[in-house]
Amino acid sequence: MSNPQNPVALITGSGRPRVGNVIARHLADRGYSIALHYNSSEEDAIKSRDEIRVIGCECEAFQADVASESEVDEMAAGVKRKFGRLDVLVTTSSIWGETTFDDVTKEQLHLNFDVNTLGTFFAARAAGRIMIEQPEGGAIVTVGDWSIDRPYLDHVAYFISKGALPTLTRLLARELGERNPKVRVNCIHPGPVMFPGDASEERKARLIEATIVKSADCPEMVAQAVEALVNNKFLTGVCLPVDGGRHMYSPGEV
Repeated sequence: MSNPQNPVALITGSGRPRVGNVIARHLADRGYSIALHYNSSEEDAIKSRDEIRVIGCECEAFQADVASESEVDEMAAGVKRKFGRLDVLVTTSSIWGETTFDDVTKEQLHLNFDVNTLGTFFAARAAGRIMIEQPEGGAIVTVGDWSIDRPYLDHVAYFISKGALPTLTRLLARELGERNPKVRVNCIHPGPVMFPGDASEERKARLIEATIVKSADCPEMVAQAVEALVNNKFLTGVCLPVDGGRHMYSPGEV
């Protein structure tokens, strides 16, 4: 079991070198014990686990399909067995894909909803059940998308699934806060915080230009926002854009 003095953070979707992994390393640098989550990226998760351990932080990797209620419940139980507590959950696990409006299928809709919406709910409920039993409570940060309010074309299944997260966040804040007022739930809506691996220089330039601050590819900004939401004890039910102003700006606007 871990040092009971160290807070414990579980970050879903953190095995691969994406935003969740950056959040995990950020919290590790701040003294958290880290529970990495992966589904199929075991090799990346083990590599990350070992690298985090090198800095003197307790870290373990847990496998689960977030769309499976039983697997998520077992993951949360495994975190509790390993570390003795759970103080922070961040739900970065997600899928994303492009499909035209006319071609989207029921199967694609179900898959996106299962992973992005149900996966968030299952993880938050499992973590919340642990947190409500702790005198100190805990903090949950869900991860949505800035563009649910300004959806672009050919991502119907994705936007339907992500569009449910603000309501889910407020619902979780209400339900868990009723059981323990020290359990808080907030949401982050990221913008272009990490370039796709196959992004061309032209696309990168467009993503930068689409922000007010003329910057992008900055996953550490999401990690800092997570830390702020976790540390601010008077915030719950909040949805925070972390997008350089992208949600209120289009290139060419005055």
